[in-house]
Amino acid sequence: MHALIAAGGHDPEFLTDDLLRAAPLRISADAYLDWYATLPESLRTAMEDQWGPAPGDRYRDPDDGDLIVAGLDLGDVVVLIQPPRGYGDDQVGIYHDPELAPAHHYLAAYRWLRAQWGADAIVHLGKHGTLEWLPGKMLALSESCAPDAALGDVPLVYPFVVNDPGEGAQAKRRAHAVVVDHLVPPMMRAESYDELADLEALMDEYARLEVLDPSKLPGLGAQIWEAIQQANLQEDLGVSDRPEDAGELVEHLDGYLCEVKDVQIKDGLHILGRAPEGPQLRGLTAAIGRHGVGDVPGLRRAIGAAFGFDEPALVEAPGARVPEADTAALLARFPGTGYRGSDVIDRLEDAQTALLDGLASFDWDPARAGEVTATILGAPDAGVESALRFAAAEIVPKLRATTGETSAVLGALRGRHVPAGPSGAPTRGRFDVLPTGRNFYTVDPRALPSELSYATGVRLADALLERHVAETGALPRMVGLVAWGTAAMRTQGDDAAEVLALLGVRPTWHPQSRRITGLEVVPLEELGRPRIDVTLRISGFFRDAFPHLLGLLDDAVTMVAKLDEPDDQNYVAANARAEAAALSSSLEEAEAWRRATTRIFGSKPGTYGAGLIQLLETRDWRADADLAKVYEAWGGFAYGRGLNGAPAGEAMRAAFARIEVAVKNVDSREHDHLDSDDYYQYHGGMVATVRALTGREPQAFLGDSSDPARVRTRTLAEETRRIFRARVANPRWIGSMTRHGFKGAAELAATVDYLFGYDATTDVASDWMYEQVAEKYLLDDDIGQFMDRANPWAARQIAERLLEAAERGMWAEPSAERLDAVKQRYLALEDEMEGATA
Repeated sequence: MHALIAAGGHDPEFLTDDLLRAAPLRISADAYLDWYATLPESLRTAMEDQWGPAPGDRYRDPDDGDLIVAGLDLGDVVVLIQPPRGYGDDQVGIYHDPELAPAHHYLAAYRWLRAQWGADAIVHLGKHGTLEWLPGKMLALSESCAPDAALGDVPLVYPFVVNDPGEGAQAKRRAHAVVVDHLVPPMMRAESYDELADLEALMDEYARLEVLDPSKLPGLGAQIWEAIQQANLQEDLGVSDRPEDAGELVEHLDGYLCEVKDVQIKDGLHILGRAPEGPQLRGLTAAIGRHGVGDVPGLRRAIGAAFGFDEPALVEAPGARVPEADTAALLARFPGTGYRGSDVIDRLEDAQTALLDGLASFDWDPARAGEVTATILGAPDAGVESALRFAAAEIVPKLRATTGETSAVLGALRGRHVPAGPSGAPTRGRFDVLPTGRNFYTVDPRALPSELSYATGVRLADALLERHVAETGALPRMVGLVAWGTAAMRTQGDDAAEVLALLGVRPTWHPQSRRITGLEVVPLEELGRPRIDVTLRISGFFRDAFPHLLGLLDDAVTMVAKLDEPDDQNYVAANARAEAAALSSSLEEAEAWRRATTRIFGSKPGTYGAGLIQLLETRDWRADADLAKVYEAWGGFAYGRGLNGAPAGEAMRAAFARIEVAVKNVDSREHDHLDSDDYYQYHGGMVATVRALTGREPQAFLGDSSDPARVRTRTLAEETRRIFRARVANPRWIGSMTRHGFKGAAELAATVDYLFGYDATTDVASDWMYEQVAEKYLLDDDIGQFMDRANPWAARQIAERLLEAAERGMWAEPSAERLDAVKQRYLALEDEMEGATA
């Protein structure tokens, strides 16, 4: 990567005239102009309106005017950095025009690759690039569409993570890609660390003294409260002052820390074609087998049952005391504390690790599952043995077959067939997506939501409403929900199912094909609550992939809006009737009703995204109104029967002004909401837009269906603290990134960007979070040396974000010493990079 960056790169801050003159890969202006003249007039007009006459003024040799291509020519292979999309050069366009035509340099780089270097095929590496998201038709592209103009007829091979069928399908639909799916990253349990581990030790001592010497409990309770304050855990626990009942506090704290340490997080990154080994193989095997498959129980659950415990019940109440007699057998085999449910869960984890290590010592021989079970547990157990045998006979062989990913890529480049396979999240019960190295397919869009997904959607809706009542004392009249196409494919339609459940509508399915045949209203007597109104912000890919589902959701809204039910039992009808009446003086009756029942908004046809990442990168924003303006410009287009992406800014503002709670669901622990910019763009953008329109703070929730049987709804603030402690600040995760050099450092910087983005849109990050990021990512000696060696650009990016957060008051009260240290680190990195490009 360092050699690739030294060859030119695209950062205008460091791209000097001397670097441009020295760049070996280039296409002459005349060659580009000759080809450019053959492009359709409509595409050329859009490009020239945006970027001026060809060949443009960016990334050109100052002497001869050649357009520079950033890359390394290695003979039969050339490695390029994909050209920039161009939003950083057009800050006004971010506010008004998501349909940004590609820059001249963008097309020139692909033209050079095809015509001058003579590529027989192209491999796109990294999820995801920008080519498949360029303007143009949604499918069946023509020569006037930017992706086709760039790529032409050159074969495109695209390694893509198996749990992201939507964005992979986009590459197929709009860039004729052959997808080779690859494995998700290894997974591991978050565990405890630093001050959280110290608190656990204090709580163990508290539990011991409760039995042996209660007189010492008040002093220890004070010590625990002090440790809570030092760890900034008051917000997590929902307390501001020291409670009088220390025992209740300890139980609450114990349960919370167990929940954090039990989170599944990534253990590094996946390397294409390399099967996980050692601890990474064990961790991913445990994560995939966590929920069980068919009649095979989850391994940890089976271990719990072998010792007389209901593992799901322990997870639900980890802070509860467990009788000593109940833990005796378990502790005899796996020594440790056993006072509370959280301790028992830890001992079950110890047992699981010992069992998997024992089986690994026999090279995962399924025939040794019974022997390993009896040896490790001290007695045979059918449930544990079946879970181990499944891991050894099914999961591990398929993970070891990950080496086929490289063979599939090479086979595709040789023009060979890449076998097809399903897609989804392997740790969410989709064991069938293994082995990877296949050309994944997605779903039948007319079968969404599936019956199982509808059941999950009902649980999501119930959990959402229950949480809203707990937070506010009342049901929400309007819910705002973000729906993505990839999530719909991965879950078979959970988000759409939740919308239907909130409305009080259920699908009907064909008995053989399982396709949706229609909708039926759930009677109010059966529903047991009012019908909740819902406004959707859909992604561009959801629009493209699921036109039938858009129609179904729109039908559900209009069906419920027409019901003759009281306003206090049907919020959809109440809102629609009120808005239609208000519009009756300016619109015809049918048009007013159509406008009053418009609830689905998304990107302009042929465009994608929410625009906020582009806005935040330019730093050209000041307040919620700026964020809302971009959010509407990029998403203010209506979908449903007869709408087809019509401009609908007024309808969007009217619907969003009614939103009381903004919801985004997370369906897999293979990622979290601080893992991608899309979360803060779509969900955070919704919150900021509601705030800008109304002046009030809507509730912000994240639904968790990573285990569909145990759906949870948390506030955004809760989940941010939980994920920050489980992954972002966790030395185990930070250390796992250091195994991956440049990319690992880039992941650290990206996480800071995503936290910053969510804070900018929702004010969700506390000062202590920025303090820990500064301490652990930027100022730690070991991580600092890693960053300097692997990716100083990422370290500089982190420093810039921290300084911007302080400047904007998002990091409200940084200590003078800490802020000065960040500034000094930034200046040192800047000097280092300027010296490298001098």
